[in-house]
Amino acid sequence: MALAVRTPRFQPRPTSISAPASASTSTSLAAANARPRPGAAVRASAASPFTEATSSSRYRRDAWSYAADGSSSPASSSSSPSDAAAAAAAAAAAAGRRDDEIALQLPELRRLLDALRASRGRSAEGEGGGGGPGRVALVGTGPGDPELLTLKAVRAIEAADLVLYDRLVSNDVLDLVGEGARLLYVGKTAGYHSRTQEEIHELLLSFAEAGANVVRLKGGDPLVFGRGGEEMDFLQQQGIRVEIIPGITSASGIAAELGIPLTHRGVATSVRFLTGHSRNGGTDPLYVAGNAADPDTTLVVYMGLSTLPSLAPKLMKHGLPPDTPAVAVERGTTPQQRMVFALLKDLVDEVKLADLVSPTLIIIGKVVALSPFWVEPSEHDALKTENSYARSMKSELWTAALYTGSP
Repeated sequence: MALAVRTPRFQPRPTSISAPASASTSTSLAAANARPRPGAAVRASAASPFTEATSSSRYRRDAWSYAADGSSSPASSSSSPSDAAAAAAAAAAAAGRRDDEIALQLPELRRLLDALRASRGRSAEGEGGGGGPGRVALVGTGPGDPELLTLKAVRAIEAADLVLYDRLVSNDVLDLVGEGARLLYVGKTAGYHSRTQEEIHELLLSFAEAGANVVRLKGGDPLVFGRGGEEMDFLQQQGIRVEIIPGITSASGIAAELGIPLTHRGVATSVRFLTGHSRNGGTDPLYVAGNAADPDTTLVVYMGLSTLPSLAPKLMKHGLPPDTPAVAVERGTTPQQRMVFALLKDLVDEVKLADLVSPTLIIIGKVVALSPFWVEPSEHDALKTENSYARSMKSELWTAALYTGSP
């Protein structure tokens, strides 16, 4: 019953951090940054600021890795493959044929790796040997707004030789990558993993051993539900130097955007982060949900859109009051941000009604009511009655127009 979809008060500025932009991405980025009409509740996936598994902009960035004829030079930043190769790659991924996509990329990846090794060898000979391996930086890019990047992250991105990036890295952040660097998508979506985690490990290791300056971009913070700890552990065991550059995790970035204090004296004494993904890939949330039903704790659920219908009843069954304030935020901190405020008992229905899409963060707890966007239940009932009356009048007018023939 408690639905509110509003324009955020702290709207991100439409301009991004100024940095050299590659010609291959400037057009797509302009389209991705288009601001929707105020109050629009339409699904805005076409204008998503994030990279998507089958988006044309993503394939334009990664098109170098699909050079089918072998004519492109891995060492040249100005070369580009044929449109046919990029189209074939896009078609392969769109059809869900992950093996075909990797097969298309492998030849060019190998050529790039050989070129890096050869360049490293020549450099080592000139210096009398002892070139040593490169390094890997695991970089957090924050919740989406490029202006929330740290200066250290920007410097690492601009200095990279090879950038491996996830789906939740925004297009504006990718625009900061230097023109001479290569970008490779290794993101994951539900039902489609462009690379397994083991393959990502091997890519990071191979290019680091060849002497490349590798940057692994992750949305939010690399060590919060990003499997960054696994990548760090693997690389360190292989003797590769790993640098962790933290990012603003979605919980704190999005909560601050909405004026929600995750902890507040007398309201919430602690905060708990949950992953909404089921360990076995099903629709049931993790077992910790039952233990998380504490009225004095703020719950932040990452990636919880698909398991919310199971999570909300489970929390209430374990003692969390049904009238606990909650909010679901789609594409937080970006111009495409949409949010749904509701009581916990109504949250599932209101999220479905608003048709929110991934990435969506869910915050549950009494602190949500401290947001300037929160609507009290009494106001909410009035708003619902008003909306219901407006829909009824619209229906009656439309019916009358059909009978009278008027437009």
